[in-house]
Amino acid sequence: MKIFVVLGSLSAFLGVGLGAFGAHGLKTKVTPEMLAVWQTGVLYHLVHALGLLLIGILCHLMPETATARNAGWAILLGTVLFSGSLYLMVLTGIKPLGMITPFGGIAFLLGWLLLGIAAWQYPG
Repeated sequence: MKIFVVLGSLSAFLGVGLGAFGAHGLKTKVTPEMLAVWQTGVLYHLVHALGLLLIGILCHLMPETATARNAGWAILLGTVLFSGSLYLMVLTGIKPLGMITPFGGIAFLLGWLLLGIAAWQYPG
């Protein structure tokens, strides 16, 4: 499904932009601890953007497997919940937003597990 290549590309674009914003725009505005939180969000954002690109390619190679598509949606959800909650926490200073982050981590884990299952089950 090319949707995951498009989403992965957009996610990578946003990850690079948010990384630059953190390095240049937030450097003097937040504490070093919060800057590290931002950088963690960016790291996971970019890694999973590459994961979405990979899933898009694999969905093209294994078009009849819904499991790979579900992996893509889980990784996208993980990006929104994990990285998004960290970005919002840094920008707003509302630390309880960090309680959302583990749900994103669970979505990431589910996405990678589903991708492995899809690959294992594929007859090719």
